[in-house]
Amino acid sequence: MPVAKTLSAAINGIHAFKVEVEVNISPGLFNYSTVGLPDAAVRESQERVLAALQNSGFEAPVKRITVNLAPADLRKEGSTFDLPIAVAMLLAENLVSAETPPTMIIGELALDGRIRPIKGALSASMLARDQGVARLIAPKENAREAAVIAEVEVIGVESLPQLIQFLNGYEQIEPTKVSVDEVFQQPDWDGLDFSEVKGQAHVKRALEVAAAGGHNTLMIGPPGSGKSMMAKRIPTILPEMTIDEAIETTRIHSVSGKLGANMALVTRRPFRSPHHTISDAGLIGGGTSPTPGEVSLSHNGVLFLDEFPEFKRSALEAMRQPLEDGNVTIARSSMSVTFPSRFMLAAAMNPCPCGYYTDPSKECLCGEHVIRKYRSKISGPLLDRIDIHIEAPAVKWREMMGADGGEPSSAIRERINTARKTQLARFTGTSVYCNAQMNSRQIKKHCELDEASRSILKTAVEKLGLSARAHEKALKVARTIADLAGVERIRPEHIGEAVQYRSLDRDRL
Repeated sequence: MPVAKTLSAAINGIHAFKVEVEVNISPGLFNYSTVGLPDAAVRESQERVLAALQNSGFEAPVKRITVNLAPADLRKEGSTFDLPIAVAMLLAENLVSAETPPTMIIGELALDGRIRPIKGALSASMLARDQGVARLIAPKENAREAAVIAEVEVIGVESLPQLIQFLNGYEQIEPTKVSVDEVFQQPDWDGLDFSEVKGQAHVKRALEVAAAGGHNTLMIGPPGSGKSMMAKRIPTILPEMTIDEAIETTRIHSVSGKLGANMALVTRRPFRSPHHTISDAGLIGGGTSPTPGEVSLSHNGVLFLDEFPEFKRSALEAMRQPLEDGNVTIARSSMSVTFPSRFMLAAAMNPCPCGYYTDPSKECLCGEHVIRKYRSKISGPLLDRIDIHIEAPAVKWREMMGADGGEPSSAIRERINTARKTQLARFTGTSVYCNAQMNSRQIKKHCELDEASRSILKTAVEKLGLSARAHEKALKVARTIADLAGVERIRPEHIGEAVQYRSLDRDRL
């Protein structure tokens, strides 16, 4: 046949779009050209494809070869097209049977004909389902990831000869099957548990409130007070991921190349803890071809920023959009990409540069001006987006030597699951799944106050100088506290506790 076609997929952000791979082989001196806005990796597929064909026992055509990737106006990136190009060439040479069900093909070729894994297999499988394509041929290492989409028959292949034998009907390959229920039966958090945390009962209470409502949290305390230890245990008390959350999280990790080989789904909530020297693009996402940053890799999980004021001011300020909107948009001259970034921020900082401003047993060596300058690294607008500020004092000796650290994570999680079920019922039919995501209209509807509660909040707003956003944050936190208490109406004690979680607003007086 003069022109052979195969179907493949390209990735834009975390979404895939359909690409038709057309190969024309005509008589003449050898020439190989690829058109359709290919990047360098796609152009280099020429060498990989021809070598893989030759080393797999096929005769590479010594003719004029034109490869077109349609639609031609969208940029194609990566090595995903090696396999569909090779199959289209063999189709054009009548070496492959064309009588197959609608099939999408993705995969990178090694020079010896082996098929290597690619990024974004789950997104390609979802595209196949949406386009009504019954079958997806993918690298063996990506097969479990793609097979999560039950409506698509996923064929995992290891080499080009194996694939050609399969397409010609000489070899049977069983479709890959994945049991979602089995995938979700993962071991616990590597032994991490809140019962290991000695003392800090009020901080653990604040983190329970934060986890129950999805609230952002900032812990302030001297070195060694357990801030990092507690932050690492937050995922152990968060509700288990739903299948939809797991799929969305897996897509992000897949297009980033951070999904393990033969891994089907990310079933544990992500916990990301980047160093404070991270670049803006590393934290928010970016690059010439935009890739997800830490705020997106922690989607549906926890982003822990230790030494909060030491992060670059520009990086922290860039977090304001994902904290507010739950997604981050990266614009380039040729494209605009949006990545989901709905995460729970857990940040930690010292009260001053030396760390001992609030420590009764150690003298602070910082002057008032130095402390003020240190804290001013975190802007007011960014602090407004953090629902809970909680002080974590140094742990006393008798608490460290105590036999019991308190409740295990399982007991705390049980209460949080109950509170989350209340919230899910409250927000049925909306895109909101926890109190932290309420908009102004929902706050007005679900956070009604009686006269006593309104009086407490009014006093706090006037004395602390809370902004409108900080006022809304206090209402959201009070709503979560009431949910944990199992009551419908917000009471004065709930408002009082919520106001206590604005410690940095008090310190600015």
